[in-house]
Amino acid sequence: MDLVRAAAADLVKLKPDVIASVGDRIIPVLTQLTRSIPIVAVASDFLGSGFVESLARPGGNLTGFSLIEFSVIGKMVETLKQMAPGISRVGIIYNPDNPVGAVYLNSFKAVAAQLAVQSIDLPVHGPADIERAIGSLAEQPNGGFITPPDLTVAALATEITTLAARHSVPAIYSGSPFYVRRGGLASYGPDILDVYRRQAAYVDRVLRGEKPGDLPIQQPTNYQLAINLKTAKALGISVPLTLLALADELIE
Repeated sequence: MDLVRAAAADLVKLKPDVIASVGDRIIPVLTQLTRSIPIVAVASDFLGSGFVESLARPGGNLTGFSLIEFSVIGKMVETLKQMAPGISRVGIIYNPDNPVGAVYLNSFKAVAAQLAVQSIDLPVHGPADIERAIGSLAEQPNGGFITPPDLTVAALATEITTLAARHSVPAIYSGSPFYVRRGGLASYGPDILDVYRRQAAYVDRVLRGEKPGDLPIQQPTNYQLAINLKTAKALGISVPLTLLALADELIE
C-alpha cells in the first residue's frame, strides 16, 4: 500500500482528465488526494464502504462498476457442494487487510449455516499462511474452500491451486477462469473482461463531458462458470451433468 499511495500521488500531480482504478483499497487513497479529478473504479463494495452516496447517483468525483454481488458467495459454496456432496467443512481464504474481507466473511458464514456446512475462517497474508490454511483443511476429511476476489489471493493463484492439488482439497475460486487454467477445480464470478470494457466505456463518457457523480454504479451482468475436468478426476469428483451443461469453460 505504500507503493500504491506513492504512485497515486504521482498520478494526481499529472492532473489527468480521468483516473481508472481497480480495487477497494485504492479508492480511499485517490479520493483523499483529489475531489475534482473524475475516477472510474472497479471495486466490490462502493456503498457499504461509504465511497458513494448511492448506487443510482454516486455524487462527487467517483463512479464505476462492482466486481461482485455478495450473493455470489452463496452460489460458490452451493456449486462446491454440488461437485463434492460429502463436503461438510468449508474455509474461506482471504486477506484480512482488505476492508471488504469482513463483508465476504459475514456473507460466507450466513450461507454456510444455511447449507449446513461448518464455516472456517482462513485469513492469509502470503504463501506461508496459505500453506498452513490448506494444510489444516486437509488434516480432516470432507474439507474444501472458496476464495473471494482479492488482489493478494489472485497474485498467489499458482501457489494456492498447487497446494490444493497436493493436499487433495476441492475448491472454487471467485473471478475469471485463470485459477482453473492453473489447475484449480472450478471458478465462478463475473466476466472480468466485460467489466473492464464497460469501465472503458464510462471513461469515454467522462472524457466527453459527463459527470461521474451522475453515472450510476453498475453491477456485473455476465457471470462465468469454469471447471477443470482433469483436476476433478484427480480428486475423484464426478461433475454433475447439470454443472457441465452450465459451464462456460471446460478444461480437459
